[in-house]
Amino acid sequence: SLAVLQALEDGLKKADADPSVKAVMICGENGKFSAGADIRGFSSPRRRGRALGPIVSLIESSEKPVVAAIEGVALGGGLEVALGCHYRVAHVKARMGLPEVTIGLLPGAEGTQRLPRLIGVPAALDMITTGKHIPATEALKLGLVDEIVEENTIEAAIRLANKV
Repeated sequence: SLAVLQALEDGLKKADADPSVKAVMICGENGKFSAGADIRGFSSPRRRGRALGPIVSLIESSEKPVVAAIEGVALGGGLEVALGCHYRVAHVKARMGLPEVTIGLLPGAEGTQRLPRLIGVPAALDMITTGKHIPATEALKLGLVDEIVEENTIEAAIRLANKV
């Protein structure tokens, strides 16, 4: 939603400008990282030029480490946000993917560029073209996430942020 995009942009800019902030952690609410965009919003005109791609680029270009704490699902635009982060911690039960291709949409926030850079072209092409959701254990093997945990993902992400 536009509110989420604005909150991500505002929060990251505020953190980057504050010298007391050493790292940033991005998480979802209620046990879910992000299921991506609400496709009903695709038919409405963009307001104030807000789009996910530039927000993901802002995350990626942050001089401070940005860690994604992935719980539940990171799908579509949610996975693209996680791909923009410097590090990713996932709960063992988390699932990731780009399901928008199953309804004829391509990932629009540069996920088609970031995913191959991170996990290699063959694995990325499989995820991009099939829309399949992969479990956290497979994401770790592919290099999509840096760590998987069975405990509190947010606390684990904060520990990783403090370490880096």
